[in-house]
This record gives sequence, C-alpha cells and structure tokens, in this order.
Amino acid sequence: MSALSPELLLSDWDPTQPRRAQLETGLREAIRGGRLRPGARLPSSRALAQELGVSRRLVVEAYEQLAAEGYLLARRGSGTRVAPRAQSRGGEGGAPAAPAPIPPPVEGIDLFPGAPDLTLFPRRDWGRSLRRALAQLPDARLTYGEFGGTTELRVALAEHLGRVRAAAAEPEGIVVTAGYQQGLRIFCQLVKARAGSQVGVEDPGYPIAGWTIEAEGLEVVPVPIDEDGIDVGALAAAAPNAVVVTPAHALPVGAVMAPERRRQLVGWARESGALILEDDYDAELRYDRGPAGALQGLAPDVVVLAGTVSKTLAPVLRLGWLLLPAEHRVTATAGRAMADGGGPRIEEWALADLIAGGAFDRHLRGARQRYRAKRETLLDAVAAALPDARVRGIAAGLHAVIELPDGIDEGAVVGGAKRAGVHVQGLAAFTRAHPHPPSLVVGYGLPSERELRRAVEVIATVAA
Repeated sequence: MSALSPELLLSDWDPTQPRRAQLETGLREAIRGGRLRPGARLPSSRALAQELGVSRRLVVEAYEQLAAEGYLLARRGSGTRVAPRAQSRGGEGGAPAAPAPIPPPVEGIDLFPGAPDLTLFPRRDWGRSLRRALAQLPDARLTYGEFGGTTELRVALAEHLGRVRAAAAEPEGIVVTAGYQQGLRIFCQLVKARAGSQVGVEDPGYPIAGWTIEAEGLEVVPVPIDEDGIDVGALAAAAPNAVVVTPAHALPVGAVMAPERRRQLVGWARESGALILEDDYDAELRYDRGPAGALQGLAPDVVVLAGTVSKTLAPVLRLGWLLLPAEHRVTATAGRAMADGGGPRIEEWALADLIAGGAFDRHLRGARQRYRAKRETLLDAVAAALPDARVRGIAAGLHAVIELPDGIDEGAVVGGAKRAGVHVQGLAAFTRAHPHPPSLVVGYGLPSERELRRAVEVIATVAA
C-alpha cells in the first residue's frame, strides 16, 4: 500500500481538536472496522503527511502511539504495517503475535468528572525531561533509598507549591506518593497512629476516598457540604478524629470553601486535636481568576496537603505528594517505604526537571485555555438544550454539576443516557447520607467539544 486516502481516515478536520489525535482516531477506526486489514502496509510518514497536509512529525508521533497500543508494527526495512490479530494459541509457527489492541475504557461519550484531556499531555517536553534525567543521573543513584521521593522533586515541588498555592512548603516536609490514593492510605495510617478510628468526608464527595478509608479499617463519617464548603458545625457534632476536604474546588459540588469556614475548620482541628487532609486535586485549573490559596498555608501544623499530577498531566504517571506537619514526616515516609519501597525515581527526576525548567507552568497555561473553552461549550449547550437546568460550581476543574428541573428522575436520566451511548453519573453516586436535588455530574475534560454538545442533546432528549 503506497497511498492512504485521507477520506479513509476522516471526513474533515475538526478545527477544535488536535490533528494528531484525529489522525490516531481515524487510523484506529479504520483498523477496527476492517478497512485496514492485518498486515496492510501504511505509507511512509513523509507520504502520508503530504497527503493530509500536516507535518511529518505529527504522523510519526501518531504511528508511534498506535504501535505502542498494538495496532501497528514498525520494522526496519519493511515499513509500518497493521499488526496481525492476537492468536488464540502461541508458539505454532510464524511470526509472534502482536499484543491485542487496548480497547477504550468506555464505548460512547464518557463524561467521567475526573478525566483530563489526554491529548494535552506534553509528550515532547516529558521526553526531553526524561532524557535529561537519564543523561545527568549519576550511576551511584541507580539504587534503593530516598523512600520519600528524590531530593530534586521535593525541592521543585516545594518551590512550586509555595509560589502557586501559597503553601508553607519545604522539601523536608514532602513525601512523594504513587498518586492520591496511596497518599490517602498513608494519611489513614497517621490517623491510626494517633489512635483515631473515624474520618469525616464531604457529603456529597469523592466516593473513592470513602472506600479507601474503609479499606484501611477506619469508619467514614459523612458531613454535609454546601456552597461555602463543609459544614463545620455538623463536623464538630460528629467529632471524627480527622477529615478529608477539597477546599479549593469541592468534588462534586464545585464549591470553594469560604474564608470563615476555613477559620472555623482550622479552629476545630486545633481544639479537638484532629488532623485535616486537604485534597488539592485540581486547584490549579481555575479559569475566572487565580486559584484560592491552599488551606495548608494557613495551618501547616494541622493540615496535610495532598496533590497529584493526574489531572494536570496524566493519571498514568502515578505521581503525587503529601506536604506534612513536622511530627508526621517520619511515619509518612515509613508508610511509603513499606507500601512499595519508593516510587519510580527516574520519572520523579523527569517531573522535577519539567517543573524546574518552566515547561510545567507553560503546559498549565495551555491546559487552562483548553478547559475554559470546553466549559464554555458545555454551558452554552446546557443553556440551549436544558434552559430550566441550573449549572452549579465555579469556573474551575474538569467538571460541573447540572441541577435538573424539579420532577425529573435523576436515575432515569442516567440510565437513558447510558443506553444512548452517553456515560454520565448522577449526584447520587457521590452521596452517602444527605439528600440532594436531582443532578448530573458532568466531566468536560475528556470529551471533545463536539461530543459535549452531542451529550447534552442526548441528556435533554432523555430528560424531556
């Protein structure tokens, strides 16, 4: 095969989407649909780039991505070909079977609220940072140790958190974790080390947090949350030993904790001897103004700040951190060491380089512009198709709450949308005890703007 018609891949370029992502999607669909058969030879990257009117680098990166997923095979001397289908049995002669293509997590339009736009991942910057880390890394440091994270990453994070989040940060106070959930598990160990047995959570709130706390053998205490943040009066009445909060942008209701609530929460923690975990999961993605300062900056003696790059870069990196009061640092570091012996340190060096060199800040600026545009698309679509609905939550993060008109069955809308290929969650999925109006939690990070408009049309039809 010496040429590949552009019409085989896509009917037209979508100007709102990255071209490389569109090319990758077109190739995947052509392979899955049988238009490109196993063993078919694809044109050279130069030839296809000329056919499509794009850069050769774009085509090269698309081919590399699909090869990594198992759709393509690239061999010197034979060009790039569609991979053979996985064999039912191996070792029966012929070339070894290629790995089966990795299917997408959801067929249809996925409105999962915590999913970022994966096409934004800064592959070139990340690759350069990885190469620099490998080139500069002394042989002596390719060993065990630094269970709390590499010194370089802890220094870079301390500077970043102090500058961007107004956190009281020093490298010695940071323990690098394998994402947020591991950080939460370590926090639970701190609670148990203080003879605690109960942890308060926002209700509605992040369901996986509650499940993780219970898996660590602690009791979850649901505490109501409103547009000013967690109800500190109700929290004090329940009297748990610790609490998990999202003060910068509550998941899912989208609230920012009001200054008075912050003072009340810190006062309660100091008076009762409780510990606060501040989940800073998407605080840097605010679009109407700069993000609110971290709660930890007001009370570093009682607040553990948990962060991650799962939303700002990609979940696959499995890199997060805890910023801890001095008295808990040794226990937290030991918890990380016992969990897995420490993280993937080459990736930690790469992230340190990405932050220290300014590429992370540049990426965040571009991501904020992209997500702001997606949020505006969602708001416009809701206003047109669901004029009686109310959109809740500040202009931040990767999701919004759509409060449905009175009388609409939330569960029926969720089920009907799923049958139509739109996967959306109701607020009930985030609620443990406290009632709420019928609402949908709509993630706009992962879908394209075209998919967002289509999803809202489907939801409006189902809700009618």
